[in-house]
Amino acid sequence: MSNTEKAIVRYGQWILRHRVAVIIVTVLSVLALGAGSPRLGFNDDYRLFFKSSDPELQAFEALQAIYTKNDNILFVVEPAGGNVFTGETLAAIEQLTEEAWQIPFARRVDSVTNFQFTRAEEDDLIVEDLVSGAASFGPEQLAAVRRAALDEPLLNGRIVSAKGDVTGVNVTLQMPGESVDESSIAAAAARELAANLEAEWPALDVRLTGFAMLNNAFTEASMRDMSTLIPVMYGFILLFLVLLFRSVTATLSTLFVIIMSTVATLGAAGWLGLELTPPSAIAPTLIMTLAVADSVHLLKGFLARLSFGDGKSEALVEALRVNGWPIFLTSASTAIGFLSMNFSDSPPFHDLGNMTAFGVMAAFVISMSFLPAVVSLLPVRPPRRRSVGAERWDRLGAWVLGHRVPVLLVTAAVAVGLTLSVPRNELNDEFVDYFAPSVPFRADTDFAVERLTGIYQVEFSLGAGESGGVAEPAYLEALDRFAEYWRAQPGVLHVRTLSDTMRRINRSLHGDDPAYYALPESRELSAQYLLLYELSLPYGLDLNDEINVDKSATRFTVTLDDLSAKGLIAAARGGEAWLRAEAPESMFSYGVGPALMFAKLAQRNIRGMLVGTFVALVLISALLMVALRSWRYGLLSLIPNLAPAGMAFGIWALAVGQINLALSMVVAMTLGIVVDDTVHFLAKYQRGRHERGLDADGAVRYAFRAAGGALFTTSVVLVAGFLVLSLSSFDMNAGMGRLTAVTIAMALFTDFFLLPALLATVDRRKSEATSLQTQTAAP
Repeated sequence: MSNTEKAIVRYGQWILRHRVAVIIVTVLSVLALGAGSPRLGFNDDYRLFFKSSDPELQAFEALQAIYTKNDNILFVVEPAGGNVFTGETLAAIEQLTEEAWQIPFARRVDSVTNFQFTRAEEDDLIVEDLVSGAASFGPEQLAAVRRAALDEPLLNGRIVSAKGDVTGVNVTLQMPGESVDESSIAAAAARELAANLEAEWPALDVRLTGFAMLNNAFTEASMRDMSTLIPVMYGFILLFLVLLFRSVTATLSTLFVIIMSTVATLGAAGWLGLELTPPSAIAPTLIMTLAVADSVHLLKGFLARLSFGDGKSEALVEALRVNGWPIFLTSASTAIGFLSMNFSDSPPFHDLGNMTAFGVMAAFVISMSFLPAVVSLLPVRPPRRRSVGAERWDRLGAWVLGHRVPVLLVTAAVAVGLTLSVPRNELNDEFVDYFAPSVPFRADTDFAVERLTGIYQVEFSLGAGESGGVAEPAYLEALDRFAEYWRAQPGVLHVRTLSDTMRRINRSLHGDDPAYYALPESRELSAQYLLLYELSLPYGLDLNDEINVDKSATRFTVTLDDLSAKGLIAAARGGEAWLRAEAPESMFSYGVGPALMFAKLAQRNIRGMLVGTFVALVLISALLMVALRSWRYGLLSLIPNLAPAGMAFGIWALAVGQINLALSMVVAMTLGIVVDDTVHFLAKYQRGRHERGLDADGAVRYAFRAAGGALFTTSVVLVAGFLVLSLSSFDMNAGMGRLTAVTIAMALFTDFFLLPALLATVDRRKSEATSLQTQTAAP
C-alpha cells in the first residue's frame, strides 16, 4: 500500500469517526455558499459575447457613439392579399407607426407611411409623410404611393419588399442600460402591439425581428433551457441511479451530492458577482452530469466490497482507498479542462468554464466527505455478488487480449481515418443560427431575410476630411461609386447612403424632373439643399443617424443576405480594399457590425483555444505522470486522451461540416472529461501490476473487471447528460452537447479497445526485453 493510500485510509477512518460533524459542516457550508444565488442575475445583451477590449466591439461602439445605436425592433407585416399598397393595409401601417412610438425606449420609428418624401411645389421643397389618411385613398393615389415607394432606394429592399408584398416598421431603441431586462421589456411591448394589430386587422400577419428581439431570444432560450433541461436531467439521473444501484441509500446519497454541488456553484457565482448568460446558463446541467461520476465510482466500489462480505465501514474505507486518488485526478483534470476555457476570446465562456470547474471540485469535496459520512448512517442492503457483473468485463478483456494486434490496428486506423477528416469542417458563425428554427425569433428573422430585408449589416463611417465636407460633390460622388460597387456584389440586399437622399432632393427642387435625379453640382448648393431638407424634417426623423454633428462624416450601411462567416468577412474586406484603392484617404474606414463581430470572434477564439488546449494538455499530462509515477504511462495516456477529440471532430465533419464559436471550445472542454476513463483504467492496471503482481495481460483483465462497469456507466450518464443539451433551443448549446457526447463515446471506445491493446503490447514487449536481458546476463 502506497503512502498516498495509507493517508486516504486514515482520512476515511477519520470521516467515519466524525460523520455527524462532517455532515453538519458540509451542509452548512453549502447553504452559506447557496445564499449567494439570489445575487445571480441574467444578462442577455449580445455584446456580452465580446471583451470590452475587443477591437471589433470598440469600432462598432465608436460608430454608434457618432450616430445612433442600432438596437431595434422590426415589425415585418405581410398582408393576406400579397399587396402592401391597399387602403386597408396602409391604414394599418399608419396605426402601427403611431403606436410603435409608445414602445419603451423608442426614439425613432421608420415605415413606408411616415417616410419623409420630398416633392416640389413651385419654388418650395415640400417634405411630408409619404402616406397620410390611407383609408380614403383611391386607386390613383395608391398607385402613386406604390411607384414612389418602389422607386425610392431608401425604401425598396429595406422597408418595402421589391414585390410590394411585405413591409416593415422599424423601431430604433435607445436603451439607458440601467437594467438587464430592458430588451425583454421592449420585446414584450412589441409583442403586445403586434398581437393587438393582428386582432384588429385579421388580414395581416405580423412578425418580429431586430437586435432587441435577438437579446430577448437569448433570455427566453436560456430560461426555457433551465426550466426544461434541468428537470429532464434530474429525471434521467434518478432513473439511471435506480437501475444502476438498486439501492435507495445509494440513489438518494448521489442526488444529495448533485444538488449540493449545483447549489454551491450557483451561490458562489452569485457571491462573486457573476451573471448568467446564454452559454453559462447550462453550467447547472453540466455540473449535474459530471457530479454523478465521482459518486458512481465510489459507490460501485463500496457495493462491490459489501457483496464480498465486508462490513459497511470497512467497505467504505476500502472504496475510498481504491478510488479516492483516481477520483481526485479525474476531478482535477476535468477542472483544468474547463478552466482552459479562460483562453476563449468570449467572456461568457470564461464564466461557463470557471463555474463548471468549481462545481466539479465541489462535487469531489462533497463526494469525499459528505457522501461516505451519510452512507455510513443510512441502511444499505448488501447486493448479491452476481449483480456486480464483473464476469462480462473479464470476458471483454480476454477478447481484446485474444485479438490484440487486429484490435490495435483497426482502432488506430479508425482514429487516424476520422482525424484526417477534421479539415473538412468549415468555420461558420452566424448569430441567427444560434437558435433552432422552432424559436420565434429565428423563424421571423428567416422570413424577414427571405421576403423583406436582412439582419446582417456591414457599416462604415466615411469621413469627408473637414467640417461640412459631406456636401462636397467629390465626396458625394465617391459615396455614389462606393454604393455602385456594393450593389454589384452578390448577396447584397440593400445599400443606404446619403448620396441617394441628395439625388432625390435635387430632383424635387427641379420640379421633380427625372433628368435631375443626380448629385448637386456645387458644395454650396449641396449644403443649402441639406439644410433646407433637415429644417423640414419632423422630430425623431432627423438625419442624426446618418450624418455626424459637424457634417464631416456619414454612415454607410450595407445589408447582406444570409452569408457564411467566411463570406461576410470577405465582403467587408472587399469594401475596405475598394476604399483604399478608389476613395480619398479621409474616407477609409473598416467595416463594422454585429454579424461581422461574431464572424471574426470565432476565428480569434479558435486561436485562443488552441493555446488553451495545449496548456491544459501539458498540465494534465504532467499531473498524470506525477500521479501514476511513470512518465511512460503519462505519455502513453496522450493517445487515448487526444484521439477521441480527433475522432469526434472527424465524425462531425462527415455529418455536419460546420464549426461555430461554441464548438471551437469542445476539445479543451472535453479533454479533462476524457481523461476520466483513462485515469481509472490506468490506475486499476497499475494496481494489478504492482499490488497483485500480474503480468500485462492479467493486469488488463483486472482493469476491465475492476473498472469496466464504472467506466461504462459513467460514460453512459455523461453521454446522455450532454445529449440532453441537444434538446436546447439555443443551438450553440445544443451543438456543444452533441459534439461533447460524441467525444465522450469515442473516449470509451478508445479506452476499451485501443488503450488495453496498446498497454498489453508495450508492456509485453518490455517484459520480454527485460527477460531476455536477464537471461543474457545470467552466468
